[in-house]
Amino acid sequence: MASLDQSGRLTAVFLFVSLSVSFQGAHCQLVVAPVGPTLVNARAGSNVTLAVLFGGAPDPVVTWSKGALPVLTWTIGSSAAADVAEGFKDVLEIGTDGSLTFVNVLLDHAGNYTMELTKSGLSQADTAFTLKVFENFQNVELTVQPDLLKEGIDPFLLQYSVLRGEVEQQRWLFNGTEIKTSSHYTVKDRSLEILNPNRNDTGRYTVVLTNPLSRVEAHQDITVLYGPDEPRLEARPAKPFYIPGDSLSLVCQAGGSPLPTAVWVFGDLTFPDSQDGVLNRTNVQISQGGVYTCKLTNQQTKEQRQKSMTLNVYEKPSGDPICSVQSVNVTAALLYHCQWPGGTPLAQLSFPELSSNSSGAGNFSLTVTALANLDFKTVTCMAAHPVEQNKCNITASRPVEFLPAVRMSVDSLGKIVVSLQCVSDASPQAVVSWSKGSEAVANGATHEISSDTTQLQIRGYNVSDFVQQKYSCTSRNPLGSQRREIQLQGPSISAFSLFPNPEGTVVTLTWEVPPTSVVTGFDIQVKGPSLPGEKRNGTESRGASDGYRTIQQKPGSARSTDVLALDPNLSYRFRVIPRARTTEGQPSEVRRLGPDEGLSGPAIAGIAAGIPCSLLFLVLMGGFIYLCVNCNKDKSRPARYPVSRAVEKVITTQSEMTPHHLLAGGLKSPPDYNKLQQAPSERSVALPTFVPPPPVRVATIV
Repeated sequence: MASLDQSGRLTAVFLFVSLSVSFQGAHCQLVVAPVGPTLVNARAGSNVTLAVLFGGAPDPVVTWSKGALPVLTWTIGSSAAADVAEGFKDVLEIGTDGSLTFVNVLLDHAGNYTMELTKSGLSQADTAFTLKVFENFQNVELTVQPDLLKEGIDPFLLQYSVLRGEVEQQRWLFNGTEIKTSSHYTVKDRSLEILNPNRNDTGRYTVVLTNPLSRVEAHQDITVLYGPDEPRLEARPAKPFYIPGDSLSLVCQAGGSPLPTAVWVFGDLTFPDSQDGVLNRTNVQISQGGVYTCKLTNQQTKEQRQKSMTLNVYEKPSGDPICSVQSVNVTAALLYHCQWPGGTPLAQLSFPELSSNSSGAGNFSLTVTALANLDFKTVTCMAAHPVEQNKCNITASRPVEFLPAVRMSVDSLGKIVVSLQCVSDASPQAVVSWSKGSEAVANGATHEISSDTTQLQIRGYNVSDFVQQKYSCTSRNPLGSQRREIQLQGPSISAFSLFPNPEGTVVTLTWEVPPTSVVTGFDIQVKGPSLPGEKRNGTESRGASDGYRTIQQKPGSARSTDVLALDPNLSYRFRVIPRARTTEGQPSEVRRLGPDEGLSGPAIAGIAAGIPCSLLFLVLMGGFIYLCVNCNKDKSRPARYPVSRAVEKVITTQSEMTPHHLLAGGLKSPPDYNKLQQAPSERSVALPTFVPPPPVRVATIV
C-alpha cells in the first residue's frame, strides 16, 4: 500500500496526460491528479507515498497540508530544500513530481492531506488524500459481566479490549454462527448484550476484530446457570405397589447447571445428600410406605425445588372375609354384612348380586327388603384388595321345622322348673315368641323368657300347675316362621327294660319318659329278697318285706341305673316310679330276674283234681278210636316196622340237646330309643350292652 501497483499508475498517467493536452490546447493552467486511490492505508513504521501527477505549467509551487496546517512547501524543480513543519522533518520527503512520502509513518500522521499547486498568472490546482495508519492488534481480551449468569434474570454483557490496534470492524459469533442485533442480542460498540439469558446461551462466544491491515479473534466460554428443573421421580423396579420384604430404589432426577444435589425426606427422617438422587430401600415394611419428598438444590445459584411421590406398600388383610346376615326388622328387611378388616389399604367390599353401585372398605353392610327370592339364596361378598381377590358366601333362610325340647329341674326354693326350648335353624337367627293358649307369655314370677328368646322357664310347686297346659312357640325371621305346640303331662314312664350281666349278679335298669312329661326324679323299687347291705329303715319305701321297696332315688335327668350284689339263684322284681317333686306317677311295668318261684297252692289243688278226670277222658277217647279203626279195617294201611335203636338213639339225643326255654317274664329286647324321634344328643344316657342271662331250669313243685 506504500506505492501504487503498476496498472493503477499507468491508468493515472494516461488520464493525466489526456487532461494536460486538453487544457494546454484550450487554456494554459495547472492541473494535478492522484495516482491511485485517495484513501491510503499504511502500517505503522512503514514508508508510504501519496503519489500525484501534475501539468499545465513548469515549476509550480507545491504545498502539502494536514487539514488546515501546512506541513511541507517546495517549488518543483528547485534545488532548494523543502520547507517542512516541525514534527515532520524526519518523516516527510517530497518527490520531483510533488508526491509526498512518509518515512516510518506513525499513528499520529494519520489524517486528511491536501496538495495545492500554484504559479503566478495561473489558477490554483489541488487534490486530497486520506491517510490511515494502523498498528497490529495486540492483547485483545473478552470479558463478561456479571460474573454469575443465571437463567431468566438480568442480561449479561460481553466486552472486548485491545491494547494496540485500531478496530475498523467487529463481528460477534456464537458457537461459530454470526450474531446480529435482534430481540435477544444487542450488538454495541466494543460489546455484545444478551437479553433474557437462558440455558441455550451456554457456549463459546467469539469476537473478530479487523482493519485493512490485520485481523484478530478473541473467545469466551459462557455458562448460564439454571435449575433445578421440575424433578422426575420414579421407583425402580416400577410397580403399582410393593409388599413387605421387597427391595426398591427411589430415583430423583432434574436438569440443572451445575447438577443439583438431592435430599430425600420421609416424615421426620431426612436421608443423606445424594448426587445422583437415589434412595435405596431394602426389605421394605408397611411402616415405610407413604409420601417421600425429594428436595433439590443448585449449590451455586441456591435455587431450590421439591417434589413428592407416594410409595405404596400393601399387605392383604389376615384370614378370609366373613359374611353374615341379620334382621333389621323381624318382618321387613335383611342386613347383609361383610367384613375383611386389617390390611393396607382396606379391602373394597361389595354385594354385586344385591347392588351394583354400593361398596365399602374393610367393613360393609347393605340393607335390602326381605323378598321371597332371597330365601335360601346364596349371596356372595366380593372382597377386592390389590394383593389378593377373595370372597365369602352367606345364605339367608326362613326357619325350618324343629322339635321343641323339654327339661325339668327343681330350684333352690323347691319349685319345679320346666324349661321349654324352641330352636330352629334359620339365617338370620330367628326370634321366638311364646304363648299360653291364646295369650302371649311375658316375663313374670311364673314365666321367664331367655335373652335370646329361645327358652321359656315355667316355675311352680305342684305338678298340677303344668299338666294340661298348652304352650306354643313361634320362630320367626324376615323370610318366614314356624310354629309348634307343647302339651305338658304328669310324670310317667314310656318304656322300662332290664339287662343282667352274664353271672346274674348285676342288673342294669333303663327307662324312658314321654318328651312332655314333667318328671323331677325316679324311685327305683325292688320286690324280693333283701339285697346285701340293704337297710330296712331309711331306704325302704313302703310295705312289708314281700312288697316293693325303694332301693335308689334318681334325679329327673337319669335314664338308667345299676343294681349290684344280686343272688343269681333268687328271683327279683323291679319297677320305676316317676315323681314330680312330691307327686308320684304311674309305676312302670314290672321286670323279673331269677329262677321260677314254682306253682301256688290253689294251682296245685286244681292240678290234683284234674288228673283223675283227665285219665278217664283219655281212656274213653282211646276206646272210641280203637273201635273206629277196627271197623274200617283199611287194607291199604302200610305195615308198621319197628324203629331201629339207632334212630331212637338219635331222636333221644336231639331231645336231650334242646335247651330249656328261658324265662321271659323280666327280659325284653333293648328299647328302641328313637321311637320318640329323639336325636342322639337328646338321649339321656348311652345304650347299655345287652348280655343274655345264663339258662335257668324251671321246676314246678306240686
